[in-house]
Amino acid sequence: MTTWMWPPPVEIPPRHRQPAADDPVSSYSQVVKPGQLDVTHGVVLYLDNISVSFDGFKALNNLSLAIDAGELRCVIGPNGAGKTTMMDVITGKTRPDSGTAFFGQTIDLKQYSEVQIAQAGIGRKFQKPTIFEHHTVFENLELAMKAGKRVVKTLFARLTSEQRDRIAEMLKLIRLTDSEQRVAGLLSHGQKQWLEIGMLLMQEPKLLLLDEPVAGMSDDETERTAELFLTLAGKHSLVVVEHDMAFVEKIARKVTVLHEGSVIAEGAMEHVQNDPRVIEVYLGR
Repeated sequence: MTTWMWPPPVEIPPRHRQPAADDPVSSYSQVVKPGQLDVTHGVVLYLDNISVSFDGFKALNNLSLAIDAGELRCVIGPNGAGKTTMMDVITGKTRPDSGTAFFGQTIDLKQYSEVQIAQAGIGRKFQKPTIFEHHTVFENLELAMKAGKRVVKTLFARLTSEQRDRIAEMLKLIRLTDSEQRVAGLLSHGQKQWLEIGMLLMQEPKLLLLDEPVAGMSDDETERTAELFLTLAGKHSLVVVEHDMAFVEKIARKVTVLHEGSVIAEGAMEHVQNDPRVIEVYLGR
């Protein structure tokens, strides 16, 4: 099992010294403002030997994982593999029994509350969409933009032209421009998922955790979601936990396979699909 060095060496690894113009790390570095998040080593998330036990059951067992800045990583595995617990640790919902968890070079996630972690730039989307169903699509995005900024004071404040332009850009990105004045509760399941993703993006996260984002979607909605995620990669870091292997094949650059709380395989989709242990415990062919 790979053990991630912490703190990372001072010298930047060669693969991060001169990224190509189309490299996700290069794109990402243009988005992150200096002083907000230190990703000078090109890695946005470090998990090193993380273990979590619940009443004697080891949900995570010396789990080590590193996500590059701007990367779109897919995480797969059977039920009970530890995928949800992993996201709980990253977002501060669950405290690990042992191990190290860092966001960028300096943010020790074990020392931060859930709210502080969200404010630091980690957004999480659960399987069931959480939106304001009695408000319009536009109002949902507006509320998300003002979250954590004294909502009561700013809720009825007049939007600036810059803010309106930002919402318009988000509506276009999530393909809901024609539905901006529609009550959110009337949207299709897939549209609700896109709206929630848009709401998270309005808060300018650096890392997005997405739990089974295409569950219950139609084939067309799934295809559009794949296009959206590929568009986001590079500007944001994404960790996608998903059981729909056809969807994973569409978006995966690198796949991590969990089993019994540990990483059993990692790499390109073709590599993990042909790994004998992955076939045995998950793919079943």
